[in-house]
Amino acid sequence: MIEMQDVWKTYPDGTQALRGVSIQVDRNDFLYVVGPSGAGKSTFMKLIYREERPTKGQIFVNGFNIEKLKQRKIPYFRRNIGVVFQDFRLLPKLTIYENISFAMEVIEANPKQMKKRTMEVLELVKLRDKANSLPGQLSGGEQQRVAIARAIVNNPSVIVADEPTGNLDPDTSWGIMKLLEEINFRGTTIIMATHNRDIVNNMRKRVIAIENGLIARDEVRGDYGYED
Repeated sequence: MIEMQDVWKTYPDGTQALRGVSIQVDRNDFLYVVGPSGAGKSTFMKLIYREERPTKGQIFVNGFNIEKLKQRKIPYFRRNIGVVFQDFRLLPKLTIYENISFAMEVIEANPKQMKKRTMEVLELVKLRDKANSLPGQLSGGEQQRVAIARAIVNNPSVIVADEPTGNLDPDTSWGIMKLLEEINFRGTTIIMATHNRDIVNNMRKRVIAIENGLIARDEVRGDYGYED
């Protein structure tokens, strides 16, 4: 499903974010990406959904060769990838329902199907009763649930989550993780960058550690491996 072959990423200022990364992520994997700040985790994530392009090497996602993807094809490619950010990135003047359904409007979904699917994901993230609320009226955990609902509303095969629990308290973080685990159980591949040691150590999913732009380890049921 996702394969990186000898991927390098060097930024214009000379910073080498990734150095010769090769990895394969299979369908329905749940993968934690860990490592020190500045190690290359965010770059690794951005390459998957083509926010960044590799300096060298090849990346294949859902059959697409990222490097050869034409600009006009990028929106179609991204329809099958949901992205969840640490800072939620909700549209403050739109209701929760509108924030989620907007992702379907972009792909010109049928209005009837759009309403049905939006209500389905609101039910999944347990926010059906907040459909008409604005983001500012919700707690941080609720806003992150909306962000997840928006990411999955188009039934993507892959969710890329960059520090989705980073701004949340421990109890709320566990609620978000249980939701992601359920989404994974339903067949979606999850790739999550995190600094949350407790979550990684307790959930025991596949873990890759990136250090100085290199994959330092890749463990099937790994632990966090760093001290707080």
